[in-house]
Amino acid sequence: MRRDHRGLRHIREAKRNQTILFVILLIGLTVWSAIGTSFNPVALWGGIGNVTRFLFVDLLPPNTSKFPGLIDPALDTIYMSFVAMILGSLIAGVLALFAAATTSPNSALRVLIRGFSALLRNIPVIIWTILFVASFGLGNLVGLLSLLLVSVGMLVRCYADSLEEIDMGQVEALRATGAGYWAVLTQAVLPQFLPSFIGWSLFNLEINVRASTIVGMVGGGGLGFAIQSGIKLFQYKEVSMAIILVLIIVLGTEFLTSRVRRRLI
Repeated sequence: MRRDHRGLRHIREAKRNQTILFVILLIGLTVWSAIGTSFNPVALWGGIGNVTRFLFVDLLPPNTSKFPGLIDPALDTIYMSFVAMILGSLIAGVLALFAAATTSPNSALRVLIRGFSALLRNIPVIIWTILFVASFGLGNLVGLLSLLLVSVGMLVRCYADSLEEIDMGQVEALRATGAGYWAVLTQAVLPQFLPSFIGWSLFNLEINVRASTIVGMVGGGGLGFAIQSGIKLFQYKEVSMAIILVLIIVLGTEFLTSRVRRRLI
């Protein structure tokens, strides 16, 4: 009993020492990062007045007279996000069949496609936009292509993971009857995969709507371009109107996709 008691005490002391060491390391890392970023609470407090003045004098209230001129950029934002989602989900859906261990006919092809999708999604969308602007110039096409590439990269990973989580009992049962690859795919795999396909595609639409603003600010069109133009011209009340439209579109997209998701999945 004494040995057990000593052993438990030793384990508790070791855990306590580990916790103390972790807290010390966390505090040290926080202080080091704050010094590296020149974080100064005094300067932060002193700047609250300027921030408040900018928000409630320069930025707000929004200039509602600019609303008609922002309708077309708002529609462009929705168009780019939706088309990128549709094309991205179709392309990614095909690629995911060869990227999932349960459906890929070749392991080397699976690794290749997963690596390709990782490349697409790990390069930020703003980098893709800058590259396309240098190639195609400013415009909605640039924004669409940037969102499309990132959508494909993300959806291939999500779709492939979903395909690897399907019930293999149905697949094995069809294979036991002598069914071929495409028969197994259409009768056992795709019916199970369809809810995940719809869910991830709708989620990607929400991401595209948010990302389209950043894309537009570097030349991809839409409301992001209108925001960037207003900032350069110091038209902050027009910028606030555009920001409100972005917020409405984002919230509206989330509401609609959640309703569609509940009805279809």
